[in-house]
Amino acid sequence: MDWYDKIENVTNKEQFLEFVNLLSDDYKKNRDEWENKSIDLYLQAIESWMEDMEEFYGHSDAPISINWNFLSKMLYVGKIYE
Repeated sequence: MDWYDKIENVTNKEQFLEFVNLLSDDYKKNRDEWENKSIDLYLQAIESWMEDMEEFYGHSDAPISINWNFLSKMLYVGKIYE
């Protein structure tokens, strides 16, 4: 599977949900391929990548319309939502 292609094609809620399900399935089937095998390591990796994302995007190509409040809520509800 070409993960970068999947990521680039996510443009709406349904595609995002499909992508999250693909990640979940991949973790279940290919856990040995995952660098971060626990929630704390996974969240730390997200944090580290967010700190360095301007370098990943080459500074000028970094997304400028990120809704940080929404991302915070999305990560939090994973703690409390059934």
